[in-house]
Amino acid sequence: MLDLFSLGRRGLFLFDAETAHGLSIAALKTGLVPTCKSAADPRLAQTVAGIRFPNPLGMAAGYDKNAEVPYALLSLGFGFAEVGTLTPKPQTGNPKPRIFRLERDHAVINRLGFNNEGHEAALARLSGRRNCDGIVGVNIGANKDATDRIADYVAGIRRFYPVATYFTANISSPNTPGLRDLQAKESLDALLSAVLAARSEESLRAGKRLPVFLKIAPDLTDEGMDDIAEVAAAHDLDGLIVSNTTLSRDGLTDPTLAGEAGGLSGAPLFDKSTAVLARMRKRVGPALPIIGVGGVSSAETALEKIRAGADLVQLYSFMVYEGPALPGRILRGLSSLLDREQVANVSELRDTRLDHWLSVKV
Repeated sequence: MLDLFSLGRRGLFLFDAETAHGLSIAALKTGLVPTCKSAADPRLAQTVAGIRFPNPLGMAAGYDKNAEVPYALLSLGFGFAEVGTLTPKPQTGNPKPRIFRLERDHAVINRLGFNNEGHEAALARLSGRRNCDGIVGVNIGANKDATDRIADYVAGIRRFYPVATYFTANISSPNTPGLRDLQAKESLDALLSAVLAARSEESLRAGKRLPVFLKIAPDLTDEGMDDIAEVAAAHDLDGLIVSNTTLSRDGLTDPTLAGEAGGLSGAPLFDKSTAVLARMRKRVGPALPIIGVGGVSSAETALEKIRAGADLVQLYSFMVYEGPALPGRILRGLSSLLDREQVANVSELRDTRLDHWLSVKV
């Protein structure tokens, strides 16, 4: 299997990154990708924001932008999959080329710009699979040319309420001009007020309350983190996702593509995103769920996110380098680590290295 993957990866790397991504989606659609055969470990299951997750490992938004393969992703072993970012109207995103592999650093730079087919196309796909089991989150955003960006987020809540397991409001992509301004205190207060009011209305209609998470950037100042924590505490928000890609180029050893504009993800983001995760955990306290994202490549890095304060973790970029066997390998590794730690559930290890990550400079 490893030899086959090495050959397959070598073949994909002959294509530009965006074409290779499209081919991987096509492979998942056809069922050519082997599924995870590992038995579920009950020690990895936990309830977060009212949802029972079979394990803490999820596929982050950005891979399945158009909700084409969420259930195929779950079959790889992921405990949950997040589709999007989805905007009300279709948009092509930024000019190509707009994804770059930094192979020496196991990193990716992208400036896609919320390219997606819009709400209606994704809703049709998710509605067609409504009876499938599995946790599928819907990541919502705003069109680049929207005159009222908050209204676009509200539209996402209303449109996908019948088919989502949870929502993520993505206000932290660096590739839509001005989007990160929504992280500012007054703007964020207005956004959460509108989004959570829409959630309340839809929950009454549907008879179920769906969680809403907020995805933030790793490039926040201390004051910015303070503001987000304060606004989150003032609203009925269900959790944070920490974090999106970074504009920083710290930690890169390959200068060839470092000058490309866009958000950096992968291995160089791990320390920065994990330190910001710990800082947000310190600010919001123990009760608010946090999903940790950024540089997760192994069972050890996944568990380190949990030790720094995460309840769940997500990955994406390392699938480019490690392939579809990665989630199963991480889950088996987590089980082995729990054997070593002799704990009944992975949640017992949350925050056990919080102080260490609070001391890491970002």
